[in-house]
Amino acid sequence: PEVARKLDVARMQVLSDAAFASLMQQAEPTFAEVSQYYSAHASDYDEVQIRRLFIWKQRENTKGASLTSQAARAKAEQIRQAYASGTNVQKLSSDLTKSQEGMLDANPLSFIRGELSPPIEKVALSLKEGEWSEVEDTSARLLLIQLVKRDRQQLGQVSSRIEKQLQDQKMQALLNDLKKNAGIWMDEKYFGTAVAPVPDAQRRASNPPSELRKSATKGDSNNEEQ
Repeated sequence: PEVARKLDVARMQVLSDAAFASLMQQAEPTFAEVSQYYSAHASDYDEVQIRRLFIWKQRENTKGASLTSQAARAKAEQIRQAYASGTNVQKLSSDLTKSQEGMLDANPLSFIRGELSPPIEKVALSLKEGEWSEVEDTSARLLLIQLVKRDRQQLGQVSSRIEKQLQDQKMQALLNDLKKNAGIWMDEKYFGTAVAPVPDAQRRASNPPSELRKSATKGDSNNEEQ
């Protein structure tokens, strides 16, 4: 019996795996569906290259000393002017780091839509290439970004990602239909209502015999008389 039970479970697992593989095959999107999705959501694949400029308003090694927002902006403007005049960006970045006054990205960083924080992403996508904009001014730092380049990932670069996304959506729909057609349900009344446990003596005192128990007791008594 134990071996028979294991064989039944193994057979059920094989059938389950085969059914799931069949559903996955049915859920595979076509190239036309992938292309249509890309066309409808093309902006989701925007990509920006930005350069960040940080000016520290509070420095670790200086007790109590901090820059005002006006002084931080003046420092940032000085660096931007040097950059615009053709000063090597690698040198600007290195000198700023050594001075511990801030940080400048020597090389631009690439981000796709959704990777940046919403406020920074909104500014980055609104800038023209080469433009700078202030995006953050806190008690600790001033942050500016420059849009170096704006691009969009092509269909070939994101097709596998779209295929998986569409397949997941279609697969979920197939599973929902399968559950619906299978008529899966659960009777909550069957499980009853949870109650706190009571001691045996209290339970016997507080719970009178049920009709079924009365009937069984009466039956036992009659049997004894007979």
